[in-house]
Amino acid sequence: MKVRYRAAAGIAVLALAVAACGGGGGETNQPNAEQSQQAQQAMSQTPAISINPIPYEQVKEGGTLTLAIGQWPSQWNPAHVDGNQADTADMLDPILPQLLMADENATFTPNPDYVTDVKNETVDGKQVVTYTLNDKAQWSDGTPITWKDLEAAWKAANGSNDKYKPASTDGWKQIESVEQGDSEKVAVITFSQPYPEWEGLFNRGTFHLVPAKHIDTPEKFDNDYLQKIPVTAGPFKVEKIDEGTKTLTLARDENWWGRKPKLDKIIFRGIESPEAQVNAFANGELDAVEIPSGSPAELKRAKEVPNSDIRKALSPDWRHFTVNNQSEFLKDKTVRQAVAYAINRDAIAQSSLKDMDWPVQTLGNHVFMNNHKGYVDNSGDLGKYNPEKAKQLLDQAGWKLDGQVRKKDGKELSLRFVIPTGTPVSQSESELAQAMLQEVGIKVNIQAVPLDKFFNDYIIKGDFDVTPFAWIGTPLPIGSLAQIYKTGSDSNFPKASDPAVDAAIDAAVAETDPAKAIELANAADKLIWDMVHTIPLYQRPNIQATKKTLANWGARGYKYLDYTEVGFTG
Repeated sequence: MKVRYRAAAGIAVLALAVAACGGGGGETNQPNAEQSQQAQQAMSQTPAISINPIPYEQVKEGGTLTLAIGQWPSQWNPAHVDGNQADTADMLDPILPQLLMADENATFTPNPDYVTDVKNETVDGKQVVTYTLNDKAQWSDGTPITWKDLEAAWKAANGSNDKYKPASTDGWKQIESVEQGDSEKVAVITFSQPYPEWEGLFNRGTFHLVPAKHIDTPEKFDNDYLQKIPVTAGPFKVEKIDEGTKTLTLARDENWWGRKPKLDKIIFRGIESPEAQVNAFANGELDAVEIPSGSPAELKRAKEVPNSDIRKALSPDWRHFTVNNQSEFLKDKTVRQAVAYAINRDAIAQSSLKDMDWPVQTLGNHVFMNNHKGYVDNSGDLGKYNPEKAKQLLDQAGWKLDGQVRKKDGKELSLRFVIPTGTPVSQSESELAQAMLQEVGIKVNIQAVPLDKFFNDYIIKGDFDVTPFAWIGTPLPIGSLAQIYKTGSDSNFPKASDPAVDAAIDAAVAETDPAKAIELANAADKLIWDMVHTIPLYQRPNIQATKKTLANWGARGYKYLDYTEVGFTG
């Protein structure tokens, strides 16, 4: 099975006071065993979904749903590395195909609007998946959706042509061929090696399906969806993209062949800060708003809005620090490990999650969330705050303390902590890290860059030393190991490379026995911790403030939303 992680820089959060980081956090910020057990129990009691489920027939006809997004995209191609953002995926859900849909239990079933049958078989010793597409399924320009669209997605993302820039080759590179079956509506996909997470292909787990004619060359792949959405195929279509106001307006598609959507329109508005988003919600300008970690004041305000509903659920989303393995001062793994030891993850989690009505618990795994059956805390010593160990490693690496800052060969050990504007939680977390690293002699310069340039101009290009953001997961986490951590992946933002990690990832991804796959994924995770690719912080809250009358929308957890049933009850 396949999963895709999406970078969520647009998740803006309210900054907290940083006084808690005095002394780097100290022993007082280390949770004891009882506190950890209480947090784990609270995590287990948090629901998997909270969307106010209402039968389709009981949802009111008509209305406009207005939502906020934090980061406005320039690249709308969901398969492109520059289009790999959670906000973009959310806006594409109502207008582009997803062949299989996940429910709150991470179980996949065919989406009947696009697929009438799916078979996963072994033929001549090879895994073969056959999709029978809905005869009525067509693109908004009137052309039918066929096997060629699936073939084009595979060719663009399988890594065979380095002129393409896919967010990930995971799953796609395991495919040997995509061929026509009995008709143009039948796609036969043959894998060169078993790929257990195949269900995550051709949906938001990897990327939504787009027409072959718009991605069948690298030039089209780069340009056809740049600041535009040329073709759709969903219950809604694009009415207007307003670059000036950063607003996407969707309207019902009169040529939609599936169940009629309840809503007349959906509007996505680009609003960067959580404070501004909650203000808009309180003023009745938005029907729902996300309350991110580190936003207790915004959570409190949202609760006070008349006729509002706070919906919370577990999700596979997590905050972290990405550590550039190729930057001048961090190429040495010893220095990266010193940085890990110097970071008090418990203090940061407490700062960001305090008063959020959410369990305060650090995350000890790069693959599985705290509530996943495969979760094991693999952080070991590196996950523990140990400034003395950090100092020892820095001395060992030749970085000697000279006044307040360590130096080597006449150079200061100075790191650029790149953060996006409009995301106060990044500011808060970077200031905490700055104080912690300063205690071991590492100078940190915090560089705030424009939110809409954060990923494309800085993170994807590797123009940072350390950076905080969130990975947005989907129901199938093992398949994404290669996307984020394997040598050469465009989404391996720190450009980390370790043959042992690569081999461990390959073993986990190819394993067909679920229990063994989890075991192998955890083995890979231990190696990822050791190379300090990413420092996990905590599993993010999935908290949505909505109007009470909003139906079938909210904190969705693993579930993929069906926008035909989203609407209002009054």
